[in-house]
Amino acid sequence: MKRTQIGELEETVLLTVAVLFGDAYGFTIKNEIERRSKRSISIGAMRTTLARLEEKGFLESELGEPTKIRGGKRKRFFKVTRLGKQALEQVMDNRKQLWDSIPEAAFNF
Repeated sequence: MKRTQIGELEETVLLTVAVLFGDAYGFTIKNEIERRSKRSISIGAMRTTLARLEEKGFLESELGEPTKIRGGKRKRFFKVTRLGKQALEQVMDNRKQLWDSIPEAAFNF
């Protein structure tokens, strides 16, 4: 498998896109991240991260239908690709290995 390192924000965005499957567009992604993490994320940081993940091949997107509520603008919907899933699995495996390697005495306070 190709090495697919991602940062914390990239991981959070990828996971959130997967959670929102079928309804993952800018506004819902931002709201879900903020709701779950209790932290705010700027729209600029999120858009940059989405673009970077799409460039890396971890996400793909398509435009939805125009809506009157948005003045005819179309939403860009995102979904995780196979490579994106592999990147998430690698992060999860790495973290699990680290957790499993912690000696029990390390947390005896």
